[in-house]
Amino acid sequence: MAIARKIAYNVLASSVAKVFSTILALVTIGFITRYLGKEGFGNYATVLAFLSFFAAISDLGLNQISTREISKSGADEEKIIGNIFTLRVFSALAILVIAPTVVFFLNYPEEVKRGILIVAASYFFSSTYQILNGIFQKNLAMDKVALGELIGKIFQVAFVALVVKLSLGFDWIMGAVLLNMVVSFLIIFFWSKKYLRFHIQIDLVYWKAFLKESIPLGISAVIVFVYFKMDTILLSYLKGSAEVGIYNAAYKVLENITFFPAMIIGLVLPILAKNVIDDKQRFEEIANKTLKVFMILVVPLIIGTIFLADGVISIIGGAQFFEAGVVLQILVFALAFIFFGQFFNAILVVNNLQKKLMWILGLAAVVNIGLNLIFIPRFSYIAAAYVSLITEIVVVSAGFYLSIKKAKFIPKLEKVFSIFLAGGLMGLFLFLFQGYNFILLALGSAGVYFFFLWVFRAIKTEELKSLISKQGVEEYEELS
Repeated sequence: MAIARKIAYNVLASSVAKVFSTILALVTIGFITRYLGKEGFGNYATVLAFLSFFAAISDLGLNQISTREISKSGADEEKIIGNIFTLRVFSALAILVIAPTVVFFLNYPEEVKRGILIVAASYFFSSTYQILNGIFQKNLAMDKVALGELIGKIFQVAFVALVVKLSLGFDWIMGAVLLNMVVSFLIIFFWSKKYLRFHIQIDLVYWKAFLKESIPLGISAVIVFVYFKMDTILLSYLKGSAEVGIYNAAYKVLENITFFPAMIIGLVLPILAKNVIDDKQRFEEIANKTLKVFMILVVPLIIGTIFLADGVISIIGGAQFFEAGVVLQILVFALAFIFFGQFFNAILVVNNLQKKLMWILGLAAVVNIGLNLIFIPRFSYIAAAYVSLITEIVVVSAGFYLSIKKAKFIPKLEKVFSIFLAGGLMGLFLFLFQGYNFILLALGSAGVYFFFLWVFRAIKTEELKSLISKQGVEEYEELS
């Protein structure tokens, strides 16, 4: 398959697989919310917050830096992946040892404690296959990662449906998470062998040099956990499981959409890393086009959620979670800033400014915890939602400033007025036809938005072609 066609196929296949994975994740949430109720779902969300905690403390910045390193010209991929995979295995095993100790000191119900132990085992498999993503990114095969994760999701939703039908209880619901991770790991690990046959390597000198580069990102991952998931844990301690359930009924919807910016950044990161020194003009061109794509995606997400939030919550959680509608309307603005936060974080990473990124996220964590401790006791999940928004604004503002000041990258966004005008017409459509069938409104409003993007020439065929231009092809050939 020609490289240009391979790029287009990779983007399309990854997107389709990710969309289906997201749908399955939302279906799973629908089963779980109705089966467990507010308090039970709150316990489920609390357990998954600890999965993020485990991921944060053992992250060590390995994923992003390994992708950056194997994307460099002349990189010894077998050595890099062999050593980093081994590092990841050791850090994941450490979690399996630490988790029982953590659980012992927690003042949670027994089912939550058992669930935390289950997700610790889940993390071993999820973290080890994620380190292989760099192989697939470089070889334009992220569609295989997306497909592996989709198959894992299929197993999970089928298992959850069986648990609900047989009324097997909370522990088996958590077991579905473990099943998902095991299946995904086995598939992705097997497919990785097609591109690189690596083996366990322990090179302590290399580990020391690599960790010197990656540790700042590892610290950043801990800080991200603090402000990204600490709201759930603080809610569970300060207010209770029911409030956690309401908050996470909305939060889980948005959490399953964040794969879009992560996927796009994953696809462009190798090109950005290569061109940041070799071809500054090409670097800025790809970065600005990525920024424009994010703007095009963010506008309909915000407008659609403002009008359709109650319908989304009704589908996901049912009538008992109706309070989550307003939470979703607040959190969608935080999601918008997450898109741009991912973008500016990538700019800093490829410019070797991950230490600066650590300080940005540290500031955000302080803001997040401080405001949550002040306002959650009084305003519960509404406060948690607004604090999430404020936190993401801090991250984007600081990332934007440092991208200009330190990376010398000045974002240039074209067709902003056209994008907002198309979004305004989408909002007008939703306002005029509110009360009609939810599915028709969602599809119709999306059609209106993208139609007017085309009318106003906010999306140009030439721009899409340029992403797989001759120069882009050559870059991928050099990376492969």
